[in-house]
This record gives sequence, C-alpha cells and structure tokens, in this order.
Amino acid sequence: MTDDGSDVPPARLPLDWIAASLRRERARAGLSLSELAKRAGIAKSTLSQLEGASGNPSMETLWALGVALGVPFSALVEPPTPAVQVIRAGEGPTVHSEQAEYAATLLSASPPGARRDIYHLRVEPGAARESEAHIPGSVEHLIVGAGRLKAGPRGEEVELGPGDYMAYRGDVPHAYEALEPATTFVLVMQHV
Repeated sequence: MTDDGSDVPPARLPLDWIAASLRRERARAGLSLSELAKRAGIAKSTLSQLEGASGNPSMETLWALGVALGVPFSALVEPPTPAVQVIRAGEGPTVHSEQAEYAATLLSASPPGARRDIYHLRVEPGAARESEAHIPGSVEHLIVGAGRLKAGPRGEEVELGPGDYMAYRGDVPHAYEALEPATTFVLVMQHV
C-alpha cells in the first residue's frame, strides 16, 4: 500500500528517458562524465548509474545536472513526443523531492519561441465542436477537469476523463465532444 492509502504506486519517470537525455545533453555540451559530475556537485558513480538507466534520481539531482548542462529541467525528463500524446490522470513522468512531500509531473515543456493561449472550456453533450486547422506549427494541450470528453485530430479522437492530459497537432482538423453533462477542460493553444 502507498503513503496515500491506495494500492496503486505513483507513476515514476522511466530511467531510460533520463539516461538518453543525459547522454544527449552531455554530448551536446562536450563534457566528460567526470566534468559534468563535478559541475553538478554529484558523484561520478551517480552520474554513471543515471546514464546507464539505473539508480533513483531525485528532483534536486536532476535540477543540478540541468543547471550544469545549461538546459531546462524539462530537457532531462520529457519523454519523446508522439503525434498524439495522452497522459492519464495519475500517470506521467513524475520526479519526487528529497526535501519535501512534493512531486512534479511534467505534462509539456514549452519549446523556445512558443506562444501559448490558455482557455477554460465548459461543454455539454450534443454535437461535436469541429475545428479547422490552425496556423502551421500549432499544438493543442488539454486537461479534463470534470466529466468526459472525446477530442483530438479527426480520426484519432481519444476519450478522456478527469485529470487526463492530451496533446496533438492543432494545424490539422480536430474536434471536441462532451460525453457527460458539465464537462470542463483547460485548453492551451501553443503557436510556434
């Protein structure tokens, strides 16, 4: 049983994402294993384990590595992004703090030069809201607050429930359809 009394353990960040990101960013920066460990103030063996996809990295360790590499924290923990991304409530890459009861689940990092518009929507069952393609490079992110929603690019719609997250291209035709009364969601429109 977990600390919160549930039988389901919290989602954990897959170590292979971290390992691949660390190797990629260290190579990009042109740093040796020893030099990066020194700059981040961690043991070389710890960094070696992380690059080997083992160990249990804390938020503080990953943050120190990001600073030493000159990249945002999200560059080390964000998974490869498929064309349509769904993160169910209680899932997603989660990193825990060693210093407090605090866990961060990254849903989406903002790419350089992106603009975002944020909307809160309330929808009712009935006809789907069809949306034509937005400007090229647009990406939509949504998180369901209440009810159930079917959303996504035409032909790739996904049913979502409270707390579920989804990202998909907004520069293709897409739709939103409430499956329950009083469905609410937050929509972030990202324009690169």
